[in-house]
Amino acid sequence: MPKPEPERTCIVTREAKPASELMRFVLGPDGAVVPDLRNRLPGRGAWVTPTAAAVAEAVRKRAFGRAFKAEAKVPPNLVEAIDAALVRDLKGALSLANKAGAVVAGFGKVEAAIASGSVAALIHAREAAEDGRRKLAGALRKRDGDSISGISIFDDLPGDDLDVALGRAHVIHAALLAGPGSEGCLARWRRLRRFRGVDDGAGPSRDVDGRQGEARQAERQD
Repeated sequence: MPKPEPERTCIVTREAKPASELMRFVLGPDGAVVPDLRNRLPGRGAWVTPTAAAVAEAVRKRAFGRAFKAEAKVPPNLVEAIDAALVRDLKGALSLANKAGAVVAGFGKVEAAIASGSVAALIHAREAAEDGRRKLAGALRKRDGDSISGISIFDDLPGDDLDVALGRAHVIHAALLAGPGSEGCLARWRRLRRFRGVDDGAGPSRDVDGRQGEARQAERQD
């Protein structure tokens, strides 16, 4: 029988949750608060609900100092630094999924993957045009009717980041294929979206400001 996961208490909400559902922080050698996104750094940990709002509240309430029972130097850009680290982690996971053959890119290949029923998530560049988004959503509905709620649709990364992660140019539309090769990437994507306070349920997403991205000047439908 597997051991139950240890619980930790959020220093903001005081709610106890499994450690995997919280974000850990430690004090660095200089007394600075450091996010430990992989729960591997040595030292005493302080645990926070993994959202930007909760981290900002911990800073505002000076909760880190009380949790560590020591002077805690909070970087002024802590929330932004965590967001950037989560994006780097996501891009690395997307690159690994691509190398494992769990990603297809290009409008035609994504459309074919939808038709085959192998898509776990759709990926749009943040600035992708509405026309391409609408056509791929239509392909999902053609296959599944109105029951497309099981397919997550992500548009959190700009095209340049997708280009780098996938090792190709002008990525506008891509898809994660169902299977073990995509699971880690999906988990990291949802972690980023939870931190940003974006609904992580399946269905069309919005960017962190709640607006759809602007179209690239020349969207490629390859």
